[in-house]
Amino acid sequence: MSNQVVRWFSVGASALAAAMLLASCAVGPDFLHPAAPEVSGYTKEPPAPRTSSSDAPTGRPQHFAVGRDIPQEWWALFKSPALNSLIKQSLDNNPTLQSAIATLRAAKEQVHAQEGKYFPLVQANFNPTYQRTSAALAPIPASSASIFALDTAQVQVSYTLDVWGLNRRTVESLQAQADNQRFQVEAAYLTLAANVAVAAITEASLRGQIDATNELISINTKMLDILRHQLDAGYANRNDVALQEAALAQVKATLPPLRKALAQQRDLLAALAGIYPSQGPRQTFKLSDLHLPTDLPVSLPSQLIEQRPDVRAAEEQLHSASAQIGVATANLLPSFTINAKCPSGEFLNQVNQL
Repeated sequence: MSNQVVRWFSVGASALAAAMLLASCAVGPDFLHPAAPEVSGYTKEPPAPRTSSSDAPTGRPQHFAVGRDIPQEWWALFKSPALNSLIKQSLDNNPTLQSAIATLRAAKEQVHAQEGKYFPLVQANFNPTYQRTSAALAPIPASSASIFALDTAQVQVSYTLDVWGLNRRTVESLQAQADNQRFQVEAAYLTLAANVAVAAITEASLRGQIDATNELISINTKMLDILRHQLDAGYANRNDVALQEAALAQVKATLPPLRKALAQQRDLLAALAGIYPSQGPRQTFKLSDLHLPTDLPVSLPSQLIEQRPDVRAAEEQLHSASAQIGVATANLLPSFTINAKCPSGEFLNQVNQL
């Protein structure tokens, strides 16, 4: 048995070496990475070095940093701890993002499973039996035992030569699909962070509008009280009072829609954070808590294409389709498989009859 096993392993090693020599080419086109556009700007005129400024506390000019990469956690430029914590909570709890990550894990496992075909397939079989023959018949074993155990073991190895690169093109296609899913995860990541940031800024804007509307209501109420006192003293007529009452009613009419929009934004933030609207996010946002960055990074068009996950995902889809051409071509050609089988061994164990 030992010589047969050694011979069997020698055959397997020879087959593997032959497979490595033969697997030197793969049919189908080799995918080429599309070249980036040869442009260095987004407009015909060069961009202004800075933005306009105002006398407001937050009206300082912003400078454009051409060619600088956008940071991964770009929302940290607003210097808002509440926004940072809410986006982190959203990334941890959002079911859509978690589903995309789970799909990415499954795609990677499919690549690993297909890579397993680079190696030989080993099958082992072990069949134990326990038998008893009748005393009226001639016993099967030479020892004349009527009760015995028979164990049968067998090992078989098969390997399909990847002569035309069928397996390599299949792995290449699956890897491109996994990369496509990875860029989809990045797209979901960026979209979720952007939606949370926009919702938070919109909430801060609505709170500012509500505060300004309340100030207008207070001012118009004081003006109406003054006109009423003047009407009682004879210094104003009833028409002026009626006009001021109409102006106050118009300002008050704008307050309920703003409050409704604020409640909707709070519900949107709760949904993005992965919690129920009844719980609501703990963070509240005001314009005074958000600081505009002084330096705005402006990437080049070629860098923007490399950074956009939707463009890279479309590229990986093209890569997968290109590899599938090689898979289809290899399926038209003959395949070669090497089989090695170790002779089955039988072990007879006599069982002492009680």
